[in-house]
Amino acid sequence: MGFGSGGADGVAVLAARLALDLAMAAVVLHAVYFRLYRRHEHVFTCYLFNVVTLCLCVLLRKGPAELGFALTLFGVFGILRYRTEQIRSRDLTYLFIVIGLGIVNGASGPEVSLAEVLVVNGVVVGLTVFLELGLRGNPEHATPMCYDRLDLLRPGHEAALVADVAARTGLVVTRVETERFDMLRDAAEVTVFARARRR
Repeated sequence: MGFGSGGADGVAVLAARLALDLAMAAVVLHAVYFRLYRRHEHVFTCYLFNVVTLCLCVLLRKGPAELGFALTLFGVFGILRYRTEQIRSRDLTYLFIVIGLGIVNGASGPEVSLAEVLVVNGVVVGLTVFLELGLRGNPEHATPMCYDRLDLLRPGHEAALVADVAARTGLVVTRVETERFDMLRDAAEVTVFARARRR
């Protein structure tokens, strides 16, 4: 029995697809991404991209040519939109993951069984969880901060920067990434990556 259906069962099938898709996206975005990186705005963006992609695939599933054209435009405009802002490769990776989940759960037709869809979802989500949490005995947590020592943000001062942030916050800092400078306040917005203290 395929994962797709038509006629009077269309709404029920759409609801099932949406429920499965949101469940998988929630694991990726809340159990992994937000837990590690604490970026509210990117969670919002990823959810919307995921749901819109799924709905687009479901509505255009019966026309392969139209579906491919629509997804191409969707991807092009999405990438062009985000080229105007600084976005980390890890954030972009999560965006592609949830877009991929939306495509898998929305574009699969009647010839694809529910078991196959579940396996693909499980592989994508499971691999994400394993790579982000399973391979790290003590995973990093990202914390956004406003930092006032611009002199330590220059290239070649990485060790001193990490030491200063660690001393002032008490965190086990592994690295610091600069997001943007605020020259009016003589400060910068940074993301501090730290590990939990071992007991």
